[in-house]
This record gives sequence, structure tokens and C-alpha cells, in this order.
Amino acid sequence: MFTDYFKFSFKNLRHRGLRTWLTLLGIFIGVTVVIALIGLGNGLKLTVEAQFGVSSLEVITIQAGGVQFGPPGSGVSNPLTEDDLGEILGVNNVEYAIRRNIETVKLEYNDHISITNSIDFPEDKDESDLFFDTNDIDTLQGRRLKDSDTNAVMLGYNYYANKVDLGESIEVGDKIEVNNESLKVVGILEKQGSFIWDNIVVIPREKSKEISGFDEEIDLIVVVLKNTELIEKTKEDLESTLRHTRNVDRGEEDFDVSTPEAALETVNQVLTGVQIFIVIIALISVVVGAIGIINTMTTSVMERRKDIGIMKAVGAKNSDIFLQFLIEAGMLGLAGGIAGILLGSALSYFGTVGIASFLGTDVMPDVNIILIFVTLVASFLIGAMSGIIPAIKAAKQNPVEVIRG
Repeated sequence: MFTDYFKFSFKNLRHRGLRTWLTLLGIFIGVTVVIALIGLGNGLKLTVEAQFGVSSLEVITIQAGGVQFGPPGSGVSNPLTEDDLGEILGVNNVEYAIRRNIETVKLEYNDHISITNSIDFPEDKDESDLFFDTNDIDTLQGRRLKDSDTNAVMLGYNYYANKVDLGESIEVGDKIEVNNESLKVVGILEKQGSFIWDNIVVIPREKSKEISGFDEEIDLIVVVLKNTELIEKTKEDLESTLRHTRNVDRGEEDFDVSTPEAALETVNQVLTGVQIFIVIIALISVVVGAIGIINTMTTSVMERRKDIGIMKAVGAKNSDIFLQFLIEAGMLGLAGGIAGILLGSALSYFGTVGIASFLGTDVMPDVNIILIFVTLVASFLIGAMSGIIPAIKAAKQNPVEVIRG
């Protein structure tokens, strides 16, 4: 019996033609935007996480604050120093504190020039192992740098994959020039899906000092912990120590102490805020669609007054008439929702693939079955609620008056 309501509603909607499709437009646009934005937002979050290159090893990153226009630590008013590094090593729960200098360099190969970033590679064996562990990277081809290397270099994956405008790919054994210094490529790093690491130039620290001219100044300090469960406490201790060392008050820090998770959380909050704002705007389309369903169903009640009268004359109850129009309105919303889900999912899928391809990550789109199910139910309910008033009007029709009329 209940399925008859849906069959009859489907038949009525199919015979309405253009007006039915125009009614669906508002719901269709709203659902498309909501599904596409949520899917793209999730894909973008995964892509951002890949770009951050978060390691599986819990570390704390420290860099100087202030004016900054280049890589981390560059252009700051009060850079980190060896004294800061020494004080950090004395903080409880700190196992290692590793300095890093990230410099902007000119790379030349095959008469082509690229401006990119270099990072210094430590000579100490323990530090050099931690260089790979803390960044969760290794070599794809060739070998790691050794403390005996003086004119050698490792390159990010994009140089090998010919994704840098240098004419052709660079392989192990090739020679390049960095700031006019000739260096031999001894290793290619594995693909990270990160625009930072896939384009990096890794240079032994002493050679990097010679090429870039830095000395005691430090761009970045990576802190490895003895007990990662105490990461928040250690973060507070580091901040307290650096405030004392650098002679600054609380709230006036000229440095930043952060964890990868904290940085990602900040980015994700911004992305979520943008998502929510745009989805709210998209919901306006859904409201417009709901109003369109009200208008369509109200018009339908007026046009089908005789049909309603005949149905009542042959024994249909008010509840039967009410349910008929309510389900019909719900199916309008559901049809718009299905069309919106199909287009929105397609936009989300191909949009995520496009973003991942552009940024060189391996993030794959994720189909959110729960979101699709909830959207389908919501579309039906929005349509049904929009049809309540017209359905009540239809149920209250007097059969004698409408047949005579």
C-alpha cells in the first residue's frame, strides 16, 4: 500500500516536464556545492598533510620569529644561534637538538638555471641518521652523503623526474653548479609528494656554509625527545628556556616552538572555516530550492483539485491525500539530491586528483558513503517539509465543491 504512494508520485512528477526540472534546480545546485566542497576540502587537507611531510617521529621544531620573507628562519630580526642550541640541549627530555639552515640557492645544469632551496647536511653520524629519520625520507638512487664528502650533493625527486625546468632529468653521477660551485650528485631522494622535499638540494654543512655564507646563525632547530608522551611539557620547558636565554617576556617571544600536529591543526582549522563559510552560502541554494518546491506543490494542488475531489469521493481519507502530496514533495527533493550527489562527487573526485597531480602528491580521493547517505535523507526531508503546507491544503479540500467547481 505504502509503495503505491511512491509509484503514483513518480508518475505525477514524470508528467510535469520542464516545471519539475526547474523546481529541482535549487536543491541540485545546493547539494552539488555541498558534496563537492566537503570532498575537495578533505582532499585538500590530506594534500596539505603530505606537503608538510610530517614524520612518524614526534619532534618539536623551533625557529626565530619576526620579519620573514624567505625560507624558515630567513629574514628574521633576531635569528637563532649556537648559544640557543646549547641551552636547548640542556632541557629535560631533550635527546637531540639538530640545527638546520635552509638557504635560497641558484642551481645550474645543462645551461638551465633554477632558483631553489638547499638544506645543510650534518657531518655527525648520529645527526645524519636523524636527518633521514626525522624527515621520514631515504634515497631512491645512489647513496646518502658521508662525512668525507666535500663536493657532493643529494637532490629531491623532482630533479630526477624532470619536473624542474632544467632541460632534462638529473641522475646520480651528474655534476651540477650551486651558486657557481661544482658539485657531484651522489643520491636522489625518494618521492615525498612535498613541494619542499621533492625540490630540495642537500649539501654537506661545511660546503653549505662556504656556498651560502651562514655561520653561527641557525634557521631551524629540530628537537628529538626521549619520551614523546611529554611533548607538551617539553614544549613549555623549551619556551621558558628560550625566553630566559633570549631575554624576552612571556607574550613577546621572538621565536616559535611548534609540533607538526599543531601546525597541521592550525592549517586544518583555516580550511575547515573556509569550508563552513562556503557551505553556508551553498545552503542558500537549498533554501531557494525548498521555496521552489512549495510553489510547485501549491500550484499542483490548485491544478489537481478535481483529482483530489474524485479521490475523496471514492473513499480516500484526508491522511491519504496528505501523504500523497507529502511524498511527492519529498521525491522532488530526493531527485535533486541524487543529481547533486552525482555531479558533486564527480567534481570532488576529479578536483582532488587534479590538486594532487599539480602538487605532486599521491593522495587519492575518498568517497564518503555516510555523507552521501545523510545527504540523500536530508534532500528527501527538505522536500517533504517544503510540501507540508501544500499537502495540508490538499487534504482539506471539500470533494463536493471541487467536483462542482
